[in-house]
Amino acid sequence: MKYLPLLLIHFSLLLIHHSSAAAPATADGSKAPNFIIIFTDDQGYQDLSCFGSKEIKTPHIDRMASEGRMLTSFYSANPVCSASRAALMTGCYPRRVLSKAVLFPGSDIGLHPGETTIADALKSAGYATACVGKWHLGHHPEFLPTAQGFDSYFGIPYSNDMSHPVTAKRPRYGRWDDYWSRKDESGIWQTPLIENEKIIEHPVDQRSITRRYTDKAIDFINANKSKPFFLYLAHSMPHVPLYLPDELYDPNPKRAYISVIEHIDAEVGRILDTLRKEGLDQNTYVIFTSDNGPWLKFKHHAGKAGPLRSGKGSTFEGGMRVPCVTWAPGRIPANSKSKDIASTIDLLPTIASIAGVELKTKGPIDGINIADFLHAKSPSPRDEFLYYRSKVECIRQGDWKLHATGKQARLYNLAEDIGESKNVAKANPEVVARLQARLKQLDDEVSSGIRPDGKLAE
Repeated sequence: MKYLPLLLIHFSLLLIHHSSAAAPATADGSKAPNFIIIFTDDQGYQDLSCFGSKEIKTPHIDRMASEGRMLTSFYSANPVCSASRAALMTGCYPRRVLSKAVLFPGSDIGLHPGETTIADALKSAGYATACVGKWHLGHHPEFLPTAQGFDSYFGIPYSNDMSHPVTAKRPRYGRWDDYWSRKDESGIWQTPLIENEKIIEHPVDQRSITRRYTDKAIDFINANKSKPFFLYLAHSMPHVPLYLPDELYDPNPKRAYISVIEHIDAEVGRILDTLRKEGLDQNTYVIFTSDNGPWLKFKHHAGKAGPLRSGKGSTFEGGMRVPCVTWAPGRIPANSKSKDIASTIDLLPTIASIAGVELKTKGPIDGINIADFLHAKSPSPRDEFLYYRSKVECIRQGDWKLHATGKQARLYNLAEDIGESKNVAKANPEVVARLQARLKQLDDEVSSGIRPDGKLAE
């Protein structure tokens, strides 16, 4: 019965939300817009053809880019899974809201259900909300999406290489070629599939999961096409292990990553086609991005971050600068691109603003409303950004980026050196001093406002 107190609180909050929900319409009386965030896992900056890949063909996302706006200095707020997702949902640097960068099947904490997520904000205004895919912000009922503002959940509660129960064995790292989409090995990962709060398939068949996520997403869109909706579609891949439906399987393991991204692109195409078919494309925002950079140690089972340096787990650009394509025909200008700074932490206040929702959060947030920037009406209001792992490591301000860890500061001019290869700290001591002071000031503000994790009731 340890879950009962928090579940009763959650039920009471749902009643409050429903009783106080405003009419889901904009100030001029028109139907409020829909929002879809498509979030991939460990996808590199270069892993779309519109972002420079010569190997991966992504015609559907490329069309999104030609009909929308590419953001080329867009950042995840952490270079690993759970922390980056906490930031996306809450509009906060993850240090404020989650004490662990990665949660595991043995973790007894999660994102605190008292935090205001994007789903909470929109649900309070009468939106239908659904989470489909990887959650990774706590797998216990108190922390699952249905306790965080989502009407429904269908997906894997953590990374697709994690097993249930916690004592279950999993293959050792380094043998991905042996398991690449083989039918007889699909169940070797004891990974659960959850619907709402219950495990419905164990182990999940990962060969079909990307397509099944899309099927659920389309069902949700069709069921809610007459009212505003928010869909968070978080694909479990291209995080390893990599799997495809049998009819798409290429036995060449060096095609594994390429094939998985191309499959995701095709499934994105199905979402966009559904919006067009149902006449929802003129009233829906779609944002495609990734949780962090590529897991480079897995070589051809991982992506590429070029021309950026490093990848997942790093606060170099390749770990946190991610591809971002935004699409809203008639609202976001077609074939536009910007190198201005923006981040996943900006999506909560931006979406709330576009939806006309008064944003009430548990405490301060770090996100900025970038709605005018998204619509290409102004430059981005964000001119600086902090790079966190377990603690703050870097700050970007304009084109300058300071790495503050180690014995000596490292300073890079990203406009001239996007690959962070030439340390110009000695030639610019005044810039180093200014950025060191600003980093400390901002980090002190974040660190003084740390809020508690969600914890299991005793």
